[in-house]
Amino acid sequence: MSIPKEPRQLMINIMYLVLTALLALNVSAEIFNAFKVVDQGLKSSNKALDDSNAKLPDIIKERAKKTKELEKYAERVDPARQLSREFTTYIDGIVDHMIDQSGDANGVHDDGDYRDVKGVKELKGKKDKDITTRYLVEDDKKGAELKEKVMEYRTKFLELIDDEDKAAFEREIAMGIDDETWRNSANTKKNTNWETFNFRQMPLAATMPIFSKFKNDAKATEAAILNYLQGKVGGEEIVLDQFTVVSAPKKSYVIKGETFETDVFLSASASANSNTGISMRINGSPATIDENGVAKWRAPASSVGIKRYNAEITTTNPTTGEVKTYTNSFEYEVGERSVTVSPTKMNVFYIGVENPVEISAAGISSNDMKVSMSGAGGGTISRKDGGFVVNVNKQTRKGEFAKINVSAPGISVSKDFRVKRIPDPIVTLSGKQPTSMGNGEFKAQGALIPVLQGFDFDARCNIVGFNFYRSAKRQDPETSVNKGGSFTANTKNIQMKAKPGDIFLFEGIKCRCPGDVANRPLPNMVVRIK
Repeated sequence: MSIPKEPRQLMINIMYLVLTALLALNVSAEIFNAFKVVDQGLKSSNKALDDSNAKLPDIIKERAKKTKELEKYAERVDPARQLSREFTTYIDGIVDHMIDQSGDANGVHDDGDYRDVKGVKELKGKKDKDITTRYLVEDDKKGAELKEKVMEYRTKFLELIDDEDKAAFEREIAMGIDDETWRNSANTKKNTNWETFNFRQMPLAATMPIFSKFKNDAKATEAAILNYLQGKVGGEEIVLDQFTVVSAPKKSYVIKGETFETDVFLSASASANSNTGISMRINGSPATIDENGVAKWRAPASSVGIKRYNAEITTTNPTTGEVKTYTNSFEYEVGERSVTVSPTKMNVFYIGVENPVEISAAGISSNDMKVSMSGAGGGTISRKDGGFVVNVNKQTRKGEFAKINVSAPGISVSKDFRVKRIPDPIVTLSGKQPTSMGNGEFKAQGALIPVLQGFDFDARCNIVGFNFYRSAKRQDPETSVNKGGSFTANTKNIQMKAKPGDIFLFEGIKCRCPGDVANRPLPNMVVRIK
C-alpha cells in the first residue's frame, strides 16, 4: 500500500494503518469486515472492467480492416489482453497459496480453507500474520518478486504504445510501484524495503484488498491500452458493404377491387447510395428506377388471397468494386372488408402508460361498434381523442393474452395482445453512455439519468439509488452509497477528486418506472477519466 503526499489521500491511508493497528490489538470482527468491504468493492470494479474490456477487441479489429496501415493496432489487442490475464493469474497464485497454507494446507485453495460463521464463509487464516511475513518478506521473498513483476508488466504494456505517444501515456498507466512513499515513511527504520513496508506482520485478510488493487491496476491498464488502440483505428467512417432488397408497400392488405402499390429499392446500412449501375427486375420484368434508386410496381387486386412477388437488383459494391445480384421475395394479402384492430405505437400493451389503439371497420360507423376487453392483463379500454386507449396492470405469461373484442352488425372479432412492463431504461450521464470522459466534463455531471431509448410512450423512470466507487492509481478505493439519481454530497466529494487515469464505477443501480411494483436493477456503468 502506498501513502501519497496529498493530505486527503494521506488521511485515507492513515485510516488504513489505524485499522491494521487495531487488528494487532485483537479488536472485533468489524475491523476485518472493513477490509472485506474494500476488497469486495475492488472485485466489483474488476468485474465491471472485464465486462467493458470484452466489448472492445472485436470493434478494434473490425475498424482496423479499413486500411493496411491500421492492421498493426489490431495485432496489439490480443497481447494487451494476454498481459492482463498473465498478471492476474500470477496474483491469484500468490493469494491461493497463502489462503491454502493458512487454511488446511492440502496444497489446493478449496472449501477446506474456509469456515462457516453464522452462514457466512470466512478465511480460516484471516488473522494469520506468519504466512504473509514468511512467504512475502522473509523466506520465499514473493513480495520482492511481486514488485519486479509489476514493473516488468508495466514495461510490457508500454511496448504496445507508439513511441511518440509513450511519454503522455506513461503518466496515465495504472500499474507501478511508489518507492518514494515507503522511503519517506515514519517507519523507515523498521521497514527497509517496499515488501517489508507493505506485508510484514500484516494479517492475511488485510492483504486481500492490496492484491485485488494490483489486479485492478492491470485491468485498468488493459482498458487504457484498448481505448488507445480504438482511438488509433478511428470509428466514424461507415463502409457500405451489406445490402438488402426492400419492398415498401403503401398497404400490405388491400380490398378487392383496389390496386396494390409498393416501392422496391436497395437498402444499405449507411446514407443513401447513388443509383448508378443499379438495375432491377420484378417478377422477371425490368423495372424503371427513379433518381432516388426507387422503382414503383403495381398489380391489380383481382382476387382474394395471399399474393407473392420477387425482386432482383444488380449493383456494384462501392467497397470492393464487385458486381453482385441480390434477390428477395415478398407477399401481400387481398381480402374482403373486415374489422381492423391495431395499436397506434406498438403491437403490445405496456403497464403504467396509456396505450393508444385505433379500431375501425371498413364501411361501418364507429357508433355501431361495441368494444370491450377481456382475458389476462387486468385491462380496460375507453374512448379518447377520437380513438381508444387501453390501460393494463398485470404482465401476461406465455400463452396468456389481453383481448380486445369488437362487435358490429354482421361482424364479431376478438384480437389478442401481450402485456409487458415498460422496458429497462438506459443509464446515462447527461444523456450519454461514456466509457471514457474528460476530467472537467466528468466533474460537471450531477446525476444518473435513466433514458427509455426507442420507447415512444410518454413515460419517465426514476433512479432509486446506486453505489459509487472511485479507483485511482496506487490509492485505496473510495465508495459512496447514493440515494436517488442526483449525486449526494458524499458522492460529489469523491467525484471532485477525479484525475486522468481514475476509474469510476456506478454499481447496484436501481430504478422504478411507471407501473412497477418493485425496484428494478440496471447494468453497471464504468467511466475512465481521460
